[in-house]
Amino acid sequence: MEESKKNYDLIIVIVNQGYTGAVMDAAKEAGARGGTTFVAHGTGNKELGSFFGVVIQPEKEVVFIIVDETIKDDVMLNIYKNVGLDSKGNGIAFSIKVDNVIGFTPFDKVEKEEIKHE
Repeated sequence: MEESKKNYDLIIVIVNQGYTGAVMDAAKEAGARGGTTFVAHGTGNKELGSFFGVVIQPEKEVVFIIVDETIKDDVMLNIYKNVGLDSKGNGIAFSIKVDNVIGFTPFDKVEKEEIKHE
């Protein structure tokens, strides 16, 4: 089992249903390699939603993206620009440090393998 010694962050993005493709497009544009998505159900306060003029849409999708810490800010900024709170995706994103990563192919090895196959 190969354990990576690089430092990684987990970016978690919560968006309205149907916007995970936009999240992943924005993340990949900034250097992310992929992510995992799943369906979730929001439980926002309805009074808060009407007070701020925001329609609470309970059907949400969540995207988990593990990135090298050196590109985290770029990935999050690009996601924000494309599907942030001011967009129809109405997304929020946050990140947390990842202590250990196992089974994650280091990016430099992927590049070497791609060169071999060309």
